Amino acid sequence: MPPVVPPFLIGLVAASLVKRLGKPVVRGLVKTTVSIGIEAKRAVTEAGEGIHDLAAEATAEALAAQMSHGAEPATAAAGAPQGASRTKSAGKARSTASAPAKAR
Repeated sequence: MPPVVPPFLIGLVAASLVKRLGKPVVRGLVKTTVSIGIEAKRAVTEAGEGIHDLAAEATAEALAAQMSHGAEPATAAAGAPQGASRTKSAGKARSTASAPAKAR
């Protein structure tokens, strides 16, 4: 009869092998994932800056086109005197009633 190897000995040997082989693989996987995340964040930031630059250029071109045609800029054409700043309206006044009372 062949010698019987206790299952816990097989587990000890397998665990040490998995630890030796698996640890570098997991480290590499984590490093790769983190670096991909950082690169994605950079790409999104650069894309956002590019969109912001395009919007600023388009606004400047539209303003230049208005000025070249003799039209006033949109803020001055709305009736506000030159140099006056616009203020936001106060909006809807808040009521003092509670939320359940409003629901009824």
